[in-house]
Amino acid sequence: MPTQLASHVKDPSLAAKGRLRIEWADKSMPVLAQIRARFEKEKPLRGIRLSACLHVTSETANLARTLAAGGADLVLCGSNPLSTQDEVAAALVEDFGVAVYAIKGEDHATYYDHIRAALAHRPNITMDDGADLVSSLLFLALGKDSEVDPVVRAWAKGLSPADRKSLLEGIVGGTEETTTGVVRLKAMEKAGVLKFPVIAVNEAQTKHFFDNRYGTGQSTLDGVIRATNLLVAGLNVVVAGYGWCGKGVSMRARGLGAHVIVTEIDPTRAIEAALDGFRVMPMDQAAEIGDVFITVTGNKGVIAASHFARMKDGAVVCNSGHFNVELDIPALERLSHARRPIRDFVEEFSLDGQRKIYLLADGRLINLSAAEGHPASVMDMSFANQALAAEYMVKNHSTLEKKVHVVPVEIDREIARLKLASMGMSIDTPTPEQVKYMNSWEEGT
Repeated sequence: MPTQLASHVKDPSLAAKGRLRIEWADKSMPVLAQIRARFEKEKPLRGIRLSACLHVTSETANLARTLAAGGADLVLCGSNPLSTQDEVAAALVEDFGVAVYAIKGEDHATYYDHIRAALAHRPNITMDDGADLVSSLLFLALGKDSEVDPVVRAWAKGLSPADRKSLLEGIVGGTEETTTGVVRLKAMEKAGVLKFPVIAVNEAQTKHFFDNRYGTGQSTLDGVIRATNLLVAGLNVVVAGYGWCGKGVSMRARGLGAHVIVTEIDPTRAIEAALDGFRVMPMDQAAEIGDVFITVTGNKGVIAASHFARMKDGAVVCNSGHFNVELDIPALERLSHARRPIRDFVEEFSLDGQRKIYLLADGRLINLSAAEGHPASVMDMSFANQALAAEYMVKNHSTLEKKVHVVPVEIDREIARLKLASMGMSIDTPTPEQVKYMNSWEEGT
C-alpha cells in the first residue's frame, strides 16, 4: 500500500457508497483491469512518487488503484472544483489507502491548497488534466511567484532556493489528459520553459476518438438534462467548436431531436460541420436563435457580452471545455440587475426588461458538475493510456527530450486490441501478399 499521507475529503463516512460506485465502474473497464493485474505482479512504478491532478470520479479511482498496484506512492487532487464525487474520494482514502485532496464545490483557495499538497509530495511523475499542476510547479521553479495562485505562493515562501530547485529536479516526466492541457504544455515548450518530458495522452487515437467524441457527447447532454430537465427535441442547440468534443456534442444533440447550429473559427472544421448536416454561422447570428448554448472550444470569451445581449428570454448557457473562461461570466454579471439560484447547478440572471438567461454549473464542465462525466467504458481506454504512459515514462525518460510527446503507437494499438477483444470482436489479419503490396511501389495496374 502507498505511503499514507494526510488527506482532505468531505466526509470519510461516505466511503461505503463510494466503494460500490468504484466497483460498478470497474465492471466496464476491462482493459484497465488487465493492466492493473500485470502491475500488481511486476510493480513497474515501485519507488515512484506520483502526483495526479484529475477529476476525482469512480473511473479515476480505478486508475488510482492501478497506479497504486504498480507500486506508485500516489497523491491525488481534483482538477476542477465541481467535478469531485465525494463518496469516491472518501473510498479512495478509507478503502484503498490513496491520499486524496478533493471536495466537490471547494472554493478557489481550497482548490489551490490541494494543488499545493500535490506539489508538496515532491513527485517524480506528474499526471495532469488541464496542466494546473505543471504550470504551478514551473512558475515556482522559474521564480515567477506573481504568476502563481496566492495559496501556492504563500507555501513557496517557506521553501529555500535549494528546496525550490529540488521540486523540479525530482521530476522525470509527466502525462496530460486533456486538449486544454496539451495546448498549455505546447505553449510552455515553445517558450522554452518546459523542463521535463510530458506525454500528451489526449493525442492517442484510443483517447480522443472515443473519450472526446462519444464520452463528451453523451455526458454533456446528460449534464444539461439533469440540470434543467429540458426536452431537447425541437430546441435550437448552439455548439461552439467542432473539434472532437464538438462533433460528439453535436451528434448527440441531433440524436435527441435538437436543431443543431455550429459556430467555428476554423474554415475546414466549418465545412466538415456543414457536410455533416449542421447549420454553420457566426456566434453573433446564432446568439439570437439558440435556446441552449454549449461551448467546447478550449478558448476564452467565446460567448461574450455582445452575445448575451442578443439572446432570447430563457436561453440556457453552459460549457463543456476544461476552464470556465469560455463564457464571459463577468460580462453576464454586469449586464444583469439580479441573479438567483433556481435549481441545482442553474443560476438565473435577469437582464433588461423581462429577459432571463440561465447559466449552468457556474460555467464549469457541465458533464462533470451536473452529471457523472464520461461513461466508464470509454474512460477504460483513456486511463489505460495514462497508466501505460506513466510506465513508459519511468522506463524511457532518460532518452526523451524535454518536450511534449505523443503516446507511442504500439501502446495506442495494444489498447485498441485489448478493448476490441473485451467487446467480443475480432478483425481480419492481412495476408503476407497484402502486407507486401501495401509496403511496395512497384506493382501498379
